[in-house]
Amino acid sequence: MITENGIVTKANQSIAWIKTTRSGACESCSSKEGCGTAGSLKEMTITVKNTLNVEKGDHVLIGLETRPMLFLTFFLYVFPIILLIIGALIGNSLAPSLQMDPSFVSMISGFLFFGLSFYIIRKKNNSLSKKEAYKPFLVRKKPHIIPADCTIP
Repeated sequence: MITENGIVTKANQSIAWIKTTRSGACESCSSKEGCGTAGSLKEMTITVKNTLNVEKGDHVLIGLETRPMLFLTFFLYVFPIILLIIGALIGNSLAPSLQMDPSFVSMISGFLFFGLSFYIIRKKNNSLSKKEAYKPFLVRKKPHIIPADCTIP
């Protein structure tokens, strides 16, 4: 499970808005430019179901399951390449019957299948974004720790 610390900025009975700071895990990720955390934006706000009855100012730990993220990584990076190769192989086998250059037909067919993969990803994205397994969730409230040398007025 991927976890991150955050602070509740707003909450109601069903939804909590959590402000979190981009962590070192984001810095080493090769996809950080594409997920909206790039540039000088260090803080981000996400919404989660308020399953722990958190309130504004609470420190929380939010989580995201790893298995769905591995599937998404495969789906976004490997699936288009697989379809590109399948398209190229189909084009290469169809070229003799079309009496065309196999390289040209392979290239065109490969690019068509590559484009088809993005269409499939786009359609699948709409259904996956509604599933709870792909959404962050509250793991636990963290206690407010006041340093020993700090006095409360």
